Amino acid sequence: MTHKLEARKYDSIMRDLDGISARTMTEHYKLYQGYVNKYNEIMGKIDAVDRAPANQVFSDIRSLKVDLSFAIGGVKNHELYFGHLGGKGGEPPAEIKRQLEKDFGSVEAWRKDLKATGIASRGWAWTAWDRDWNYLFNYAGDAQNTFPVWNTVPILGLDVYEHAYYLDYGTARAAYIDAFFQNISWEAVGANFERARGAKAATGHA
Repeated sequence: MTHKLEARKYDSIMRDLDGISARTMTEHYKLYQGYVNKYNEIMGKIDAVDRAPANQVFSDIRSLKVDLSFAIGGVKNHELYFGHLGGKGGEPPAEIKRQLEKDFGSVEAWRKDLKATGIASRGWAWTAWDRDWNYLFNYAGDAQNTFPVWNTVPILGLDVYEHAYYLDYGTARAAYIDAFFQNISWEAVGANFERARGAKAATGHA
């Protein structure tokens, strides 16, 4: 049986954030809805695909499974991103602050590294908890489904595709990232951090 998804609702959508317009958020949310729809469409096709001709050069099952990973990344990355927007930014709570200071030297060093990672990336940057080595690190992603690091769990996602900022900032990605920091809900990030550290299953991320 196909597992179907529905787009989630977020308080940060369709209202002006600090430096990120309601128009940008509304248009951005439509892209997320598109990923949900494509996930459902691809899963339906996988149910019916002929698996006998599977081949690594070209086959329907290969194409569907590769494209599914992109759709899943589009869903999960955006749910992470929208889920921690709409806050007041500022300093993280004590527990996360201690971990950032341990792993980066300071909260400001973490911000500088995440900003540089976002500028250097073509699609996404994540702060993720490594369950094997017990540290936070900022990872780069060039697309929804590139460079997953196994057994790490993103607790914060920064979308640096142009659709996330072009209406507000044009090509000034750095200014958008500064605005992003001003809208982080540390309560939401803290909840992500607790889940990442407490989860027992070993999983990667798209």
